[in-house]
Amino acid sequence: MDEPSPTTDPLTNQFGSLNDLAHELASLQELATCGSWRSILDKVSRARSLNLLSNPHDHLIYLSYNVIALSKLRRFADASSELDSLHDFDSHHHKYETYPQLYPNRSGSMVPFSLRFIHAQLPIKLGNRQEGLDRFYLLLNFIRQKIKEKEGNGLEESVKIWKKRENFVLNCLIGHHLGAKEFNVCLELIKVSINHDYLDPVLVSKLGYIQMHVGNLEGAKGSFNRVESMLKEGKNDGYSFLSEVEFRNLVSRNKALVYLVGKDYVSAVREYEECIERDHTDVVAINNKALCLMYLRDLSDSIKVLENALERVPTMALNETLVINLCSMYELAYVNNSEIKRTLSNWIALVAPDDFDTSCTRV
Repeated sequence: MDEPSPTTDPLTNQFGSLNDLAHELASLQELATCGSWRSILDKVSRARSLNLLSNPHDHLIYLSYNVIALSKLRRFADASSELDSLHDFDSHHHKYETYPQLYPNRSGSMVPFSLRFIHAQLPIKLGNRQEGLDRFYLLLNFIRQKIKEKEGNGLEESVKIWKKRENFVLNCLIGHHLGAKEFNVCLELIKVSINHDYLDPVLVSKLGYIQMHVGNLEGAKGSFNRVESMLKEGKNDGYSFLSEVEFRNLVSRNKALVYLVGKDYVSAVREYEECIERDHTDVVAINNKALCLMYLRDLSDSIKVLENALERVPTMALNETLVINLCSMYELAYVNNSEIKRTLSNWIALVAPDDFDTSCTRV
């Protein structure tokens, strides 16, 4: 929820289980983790038809999962219609203080943050990019206002969560601008954040990627060195989503990228192998190691790297980019690649989440 009580930090409260927060929330979360988005739609529909949702926040949470599921299944118009049913996020109907008997001593909005994010994302998915960007900037301003409020009330745990949300939205915004090759806008967004002492290693790394993209290799190296220094000095702003292993792998992947640009594929492979040794689910490292082996004309080993990853950690490795690369390698390596890709496609149909785009196998 967005903003419970202004006097006590809700994130310091302990709950026995997710089901203490909403009707059968643990079951919904498990389905989402498994990518069973169609089952979520069925569960939400059943709960609504049987009137199992008794509290206002239950309705909002179930609506959130429904909108997320529709978005995952690329039913963006349906997701938008569902979201429009709320009319106004700031309506008194969605505030705790409107229902004092249900939520004593609580105030603020009960609208889940995920709904605010999807509200910004949907116009872009529906082809209205500018409206989506406008909503993202409004959301970013909303988050920054919340951070100030929480800091003013000394709600430390809430501040951390809202700063993570700021980090997440900022990275999404940069991604959208980057996709449109608006490099100057990206650089400005990142530099403004960094100048405000916002030391997120992912954000600084992204600065390096953009510098590399526009041909400023020395600038990119400087950004990557800054990230490595942050790791050595233990400087993580506390609002990043990175664990220590993820932080170390980020540094190694940055080094590998510099090697890759310099066509030193052997050194790049070594860095990616260190990442995989630390975290065997690092799909970026797995995928890029395979690509480097392909550039080294070791097509057989590059295929093995991707196949082994799919076999070992299918839930993590099964993404469209990795599968596209594997199918491209099959096409280069085998005359009968259609049969091999069909076998892969059949396996994917058995294990993939509902939102996986099976067309990536090009069968």
